Amino acid sequence: MTSRDAVNVVQRRLRGLRTDDGAKVKVGHAGTLDPLAEGVLVMGVGRAVRLVPYVQQQVKHYRGKFLLGQSSVSGDLEGEVAQHPDLPIPTLDQLQTAATGLIGTITQTPPAHSAIWIDGVRAHERVRAGEDVDMPSRQVQIDTLQILKYQFPEIELDIQCGSGTYIRTLGMDLARAAGSVAVMSHLCRHGVGRFVHTKAVSVQRLAEDDLEPLLLPPIMAVAHMPQIEIDEDESVRLGHGLQIRRTTDDDEAAAINEDGELRAIVNVRDGAWFPKRVFPTQNS
Repeated sequence: MTSRDAVNVVQRRLRGLRTDDGAKVKVGHAGTLDPLAEGVLVMGVGRAVRLVPYVQQQVKHYRGKFLLGQSSVSGDLEGEVAQHPDLPIPTLDQLQTAATGLIGTITQTPPAHSAIWIDGVRAHERVRAGEDVDMPSRQVQIDTLQILKYQFPEIELDIQCGSGTYIRTLGMDLARAAGSVAVMSHLCRHGVGRFVHTKAVSVQRLAEDDLEPLLLPPIMAVAHMPQIEIDEDESVRLGHGLQIRRTTDDDEAAAINEDGELRAIVNVRDGAWFPKRVFPTQNS
């Protein structure tokens, strides 16, 4: 099942429902999962769709398995896998050293078999059409890269990283730094910020259960952001698109009312907070 398929399950359940202004209830997701991957897929429903970009800013947590001494054009088992018995078998120490060198801000070149848009077309679609695709490199943040298990040829990694990181590429870079090659054999997204796999809901429950009890508070989407507490008068002002005065060193923040509810994403302009996105409460 693709990420889009999961969104469609929820969308079908909401078919026919309308917002207060008569619009269809939208559903969006924060981050596409590879076909071989499973795990946490955060979805925004209704007004919360506007919070998807903020969910994507949060730290991602992955567990991935790779097979060393093997390669494919896709970087995973979807492509034809080639064996490389002539390459040396890396030691655990060599792999640990290689992992240490990949911590921090690094430059990645994503695989051509990826969902990245190239001039309006997915890269993997261009490859399947027979095109030679020159993939642009990008800088990504790797917070942790731990080796959980290693018994050649399989290595299991635990990864915490920033948005835009390609785990397939990270595993391949790790193998290359240790004198080998690798393909990804399995990937599980364990979490995105506070959205963790132990609290995730199965697709079957999304298809069958009442959806409302499964919804999480919007404030979870901005848990990583600076927050300001606002009173009722300020909440009303922001709800009407008006500024509020506060002294701050931040450029953007989440405005939280006295009940702990997210009321707005605000930006600083001319020494005041202006609403960028507003989230009315039930009583607004």
